[in-house]
Amino acid sequence: MNRTLFRTLTWLMWLALPLTALRFWLVWDQLPLRMATHFGASGQPNGWMTREVSLEFALGITAFLLLVFTAVLLVVHKQHVPEKFSWALLGFFYLVLGFMYSVNMSVLGYNLRGESVKPGLGFLLLPVAIVALIGIYVSTQRGEPLLVQQWIARETHASPGLAVVFLVPVVVELWIITLAPAGPIRMVGAVMCVLFLVLAAFAWNGFQYNFGPGGLEIRTLGFRLRSIPLAQIQSYGVERWSLLRGYGIRGVGGSRAYVWGNKVVHIRTPQGEVFLGHGDPEQIVRDLDMIRH
Repeated sequence: MNRTLFRTLTWLMWLALPLTALRFWLVWDQLPLRMATHFGASGQPNGWMTREVSLEFALGITAFLLLVFTAVLLVVHKQHVPEKFSWALLGFFYLVLGFMYSVNMSVLGYNLRGESVKPGLGFLLLPVAIVALIGIYVSTQRGEPLLVQQWIARETHASPGLAVVFLVPVVVELWIITLAPAGPIRMVGAVMCVLFLVLAAFAWNGFQYNFGPGGLEIRTLGFRLRSIPLAQIQSYGVERWSLLRGYGIRGVGGSRAYVWGNKVVHIRTPQGEVFLGHGDPEQIVRDLDMIRH
């Protein structure tokens, strides 16, 4: 990684703060003393602030995002996170800041010229970018594929109940789409429907664990999530999984969990910890015993 360029682009994000302040300053005398700052789905205002509070709010939100993003990127820079994910994360932060800047400019446009405030391209790009960022992160942590002629054992860990839960927002979004006028709101609703459908399919399909002479492979929806060579499996045992730790693919750094329930097998490797959820974790232990012995 070109670390000098990465660090430079990290600090260049802070230009969002003076640019926002400059835009307010250039039109300050033209702004009404009481500004519309919050808008409903139809684009009509339903919240107001003084122009001073509006400026403070815009700068405060931007500064908060910059502090969080800079701290995260500095940690990424020091921890030697995979290059592909580091650059993807930097690009995502720029996208969020660009979206926030466009929102602030839309508020100014309404108060200066009465321009309508409607969801823009950012509402479509942000959820897609989040999914892409997660996909890139997962792909950088999966290791090399195992050379296996035939799997010795296969297990599946899914949650049809959570899949149904993810379908509820799909129904809500479809109802919103039928009520909303044609335009950006419908497009946003369609994107959200697709995202929740993917989550439902993810939970329904679950995680597939393949055990072979070379080690363990974890897959979902036909995609290889992680390969753990047999030589890297140091120890393992059954544990309880807390609801507060969440479901799906969890964890940062060297820890990773693939969980849809409250029972897991905790595997320790030189690269970190891996948690495999399963309704019968003892079966996972037996499968691991079989390939190790």
